[in-house]
Amino acid sequence: MAENVASPPLKLYSSWRSSCSQRVRIALNLKGLNFEYKAVNLLKGEQFTPEYEKLNPIGYVPTLVDGDIVIADSFAILMYLEEKYPQHPLLPSDLSKRAVNYQAANIVSSSIQPLQNLVVLKYIEEKSGPEEKLHWVQRVIEKGFAALEKLLKAHAGKFATGDEIFLADVFLAPQIHGAINRFSVDMSKFPLLSRLNEEYNAIAAFQDAEPSKQPDAPQSSS
Repeated sequence: MAENVASPPLKLYSSWRSSCSQRVRIALNLKGLNFEYKAVNLLKGEQFTPEYEKLNPIGYVPTLVDGDIVIADSFAILMYLEEKYPQHPLLPSDLSKRAVNYQAANIVSSSIQPLQNLVVLKYIEEKSGPEEKLHWVQRVIEKGFAALEKLLKAHAGKFATGDEIFLADVFLAPQIHGAINRFSVDMSKFPLLSRLNEEYNAIAAFQDAEPSKQPDAPQSSS
């Protein structure tokens, strides 16, 4: 994360382990944008306070405040950043490659992450216990990762859709990180995603956005 200076124009309401928040942190870092980190403790329910719900009516993270403009939802935030701050574009100029980026991002944001978010996992654990919770999330992630391997096989270079970092990478990196560090997914089944993960781990913009590097992360986090 870029070092804060006095009164930065951007404020990011974020939670350290939220993969949706991590996507936005990566994009902000890639674009070289300074921002103020505003921690939201999801376990304490701070996302449901009246103050926060004025910014984000559905009570999720992240939320970005840019002056008088407030944007909730990571996909909306990323599209806003792409239009207002065009440095380091997240979308390729080639239309077909852009479409692949949209597909990969949507597999993560629509077919994986919502099925393994805090609300869903808490409900499954309450109804069926912690073992079933883990089995559920692993099945969800592995199904999505299998689809991503097929989708990206013909398009990947050094990164997901070529030799430059684009939107797909911004979505993939947090999802892979969580799969490994939170949910013990066997990544040997996914060689392409594993290789991409190694690339992401070597890039400062991705490293600085990792959960353990955030100011609200517990000291023992990984």
